[in-house]
Amino acid sequence: MERIVDGLYGLPPQGLENAPAGAVQVSPLIPGAARLEEIREGSLVRLVVVAPPGTIERRHVLGLGLKAVADGGEMIVMAPKLKGGARLGDELRAFGCDTEESARRHHRICRVARPSRPVGVEEAIEAGAPRFVAAFGLWSQPGVFSWDRTDPGSALLLDHLPALSGRGADFGCGIGVLDRAVLAAPKVTALTGIDVDRRAIDAARRNLDDPRVELRWLDLRASSPGLDRLDFVVMNPPFHGGGGAEDQDLGRLFIGRAAESLRPGGVLWFVANRHLPYEAVLKPLFRQVRPVAERAGFKVVEARR
Repeated sequence: MERIVDGLYGLPPQGLENAPAGAVQVSPLIPGAARLEEIREGSLVRLVVVAPPGTIERRHVLGLGLKAVADGGEMIVMAPKLKGGARLGDELRAFGCDTEESARRHHRICRVARPSRPVGVEEAIEAGAPRFVAAFGLWSQPGVFSWDRTDPGSALLLDHLPALSGRGADFGCGIGVLDRAVLAAPKVTALTGIDVDRRAIDAARRNLDDPRVELRWLDLRASSPGLDRLDFVVMNPPFHGGGGAEDQDLGRLFIGRAAESLRPGGVLWFVANRHLPYEAVLKPLFRQVRPVAERAGFKVVEARR
């Protein structure tokens, strides 16, 4: 990898911290970003981190960051106070960092100079690393959606998904939970899995050892999948935005992407929270819309072009 001086993990909210000019993006949630774990040890002068909310994932990122930053180099870490920010200072001090803390716009911001000998870095990195989860027989990683269990929405869709055929796609494929079921149908000839999380795509590559599969690290909000005349699409679309608040536009966008990718007569199978009013979006785009099942606050819908 070419020498990197400044790194940036995520996108700082406006008014909190300016990203260093020319900083290289290293977040797995931004397609095309470099891998923080592959940056040469001690090579960064400065790293700005928008810390993730999950404790294991956050400590993993902080550990990788401290390993990548040079002795005495600067790391600036921020998080909403209610999503890890209140614990940032303590976590960084546990790594042996002297921390300068400030608060702004409901965020905690911590500035540290990397100590010459950080404490517990390798343990934090290992705790958040990819691993095989025996409970459901798949490779995964803390921080990935529903990383250590099948989420109830996907479980409901799996209970009702028929044997599909032809060419299809999974929008928001994650680590490949739905895809394993889809690929069990012998008449499926090709399946494209798309996800915005590079860690999920990495895990899916290990979980889906099948020549019919193509996996793409892609943000459907920013890019069309470039697929057309598909026979089917399956999905469990996200409904939370980057800040964690409910964002119904995400589901609407995924439905629109599915409609533009399907051939006439092609079918969309998806699951969503029961209260989300997606039927109004579906009806202008699909010839038939059929509610299939409801359970535990989720609904499965079949829609045909």
